[in-house]
Amino acid sequence: LCREEASELSSLRPQLDILGVPLYAVVKENVGMEIQNFRPYFNGEIFVDEKKCFYGCKTRKMGYLGLLRFGVVKNILQAWLQGYMGNKKGEGFILGGLYVIGPGCQGILMEHHEKEFGDKADLRSVTEAVRKVEKSDPDLKFK
Repeated sequence: LCREEASELSSLRPQLDILGVPLYAVVKENVGMEIQNFRPYFNGEIFVDEKKCFYGCKTRKMGYLGLLRFGVVKNILQAWLQGYMGNKKGEGFILGGLYVIGPGCQGILMEHHEKEFGDKADLRSVTEAVRKVEKSDPDLKFK
């Protein structure tokens, strides 16, 4: 499911490049060749946070019973039908999220916290948040 969302976010890369906004992924572990296998789906820089500092002081998890939820089954089936295959290596129960962070003191312009496996951020919301960066100062670029 992460691969599907990574691919969708990477589709925004041309817009992000025009604005000078970088695209980063923070992952919690590097098991085997997983980061290498993830790279074709994500067109940005990938950082490993083995101490899980980026994930906050309270880890948000979903257990095995989460796999029985209708929304999760729907998300897995949808990703599978689009040709995205996951993996079963490593710790797979920590819920992820997405942040659009503005330059300087702007802070977080948009955040999405995954509520269940496959709960993706709305790309329109991401695009709107990126546009806030542009509106704040069109000459201001991330470096």
